[in-house]
Amino acid sequence: MEVTARVVGESEERLTLPDDADYAALVRELGYSPHEVTVLVDETPVPEDAPVEADRVKVLRLVAGG
Repeated sequence: MEVTARVVGESEERLTLPDDADYAALVRELGYSPHEVTVLVDETPVPEDAPVEADRVKVLRLVAGG
């Protein structure tokens, strides 16, 4: 499965994932932890354990601090 992932403010990458990949696997392929980012499909957050069904996703890095 081919997926285009746009990391907001950084880059866009074309990934080749197994057909049974979930969004956590997609995030790890980009070099992030699922705890660091939120994946959006059509501007809607998706659970990390949901199967990847979209061919384009937006990855939003989360910022924490105080």
